[in-house]
Amino acid sequence: MKPAKILHLHSTFNLGGKEARAVRLMNHFGSAAEHVILSAQPDALSARDAIDPKIKVAFPKDAPPLAGKPALKRYREFITYFRQFDLILSYNWGSMDGVMARTLFSRAGGLPPLIHHEDGFNEDEQLKLNWKRNWFRKFALGASHALVVPSEQLAGIAKNVWKQPEQKTHRIPNGIDIKRFAKKPQRGAMPGFTRHEGEVVVGTVAGLRAIKNLPRLVRACAAAGDNVRLVIVGEGPEREAILAEAQRSGLGDRLLMPGFMADPARYIGLFDVFALSSDSEQFPISLIEAMAAGLPVAATDVGDIKSMVSQANQGFIKSLDDEVKFVEAITTLSQHQQLREDLGMQNLQKAQAEYNESKMLARYGLLYGHAMGRADFGSVK
Repeated sequence: MKPAKILHLHSTFNLGGKEARAVRLMNHFGSAAEHVILSAQPDALSARDAIDPKIKVAFPKDAPPLAGKPALKRYREFITYFRQFDLILSYNWGSMDGVMARTLFSRAGGLPPLIHHEDGFNEDEQLKLNWKRNWFRKFALGASHALVVPSEQLAGIAKNVWKQPEQKTHRIPNGIDIKRFAKKPQRGAMPGFTRHEGEVVVGTVAGLRAIKNLPRLVRACAAAGDNVRLVIVGEGPEREAILAEAQRSGLGDRLLMPGFMADPARYIGLFDVFALSSDSEQFPISLIEAMAAGLPVAATDVGDIKSMVSQANQGFIKSLDDEVKFVEAITTLSQHQQLREDLGMQNLQKAQAEYNESKMLARYGLLYGHAMGRADFGSVK
């Protein structure tokens, strides 16, 4: 059977949670599929480096642009372009014009099925969902084959806000290769990292964006004790604001920001505590990676985070509007090594039981294969 031709419509293809998952699926399907990737931000393509060189993938410059004002002329261009593919996979708000085009011209012949993926929201919908976007999504998703979400919260929004039928909405929790994270960190895996005696390392892996509220994490670590060191792995527009907050709070010489680093399995085990200070999350892959590495977690109570960690760790997931409690969580974990080890082991056990990527890969494969009428697609290794 010829390889399936799959078109990916991304809001951005810089490496983050949804991009890492998409790449992992592409690598998993191997020669069974060929891929074309469009990004609403054409230069945001750093995730391409994680694609296996054996995978056939293209990043065309002459495709219809995903960014632009909604217009029938633009949508007709999409429809002509779509006909060369067997399946369309769209991701997040930035791809929604492509989704709308597929629905508006759903009666046109020769169009492939479309499966949309939603992983969360940006700063502009942190406190309240945008009613215009809700309306647009509700209508645009009308002719989609399926909607995929990773979290219970998003599944509820899909049903109650976007009015999507339950039978069309698939909640597939993110999964990872648990065994890779059990290995000890490689020597020299993180440039500039050295461990000092008596030091407790709090770490996070996140895009340096406002919605991650990393200055909150800086303040919490500064208040947790002079032996607490903070490592923030990631890149983004908030870098200078984070560094400035570290100087103001007295953490400047205890903050390491090595920038973006691929393959967290190589270095996440260097941390003693994993922390998330976000104002909004859904089902963060970085949290699963930390659990798989046997780390305790301190985090804000957003999205599915509290239900993701082990029951014993849930007491360290604190209300978004209570920074004092967040500081207390990091302080307590930094002061008690045995507590860290116990919580880390329970998080590891939960990750092994619930977040192994084999289940995720199988469910995506079956869903995509069913949409294309290829029953054997999900069995590809």
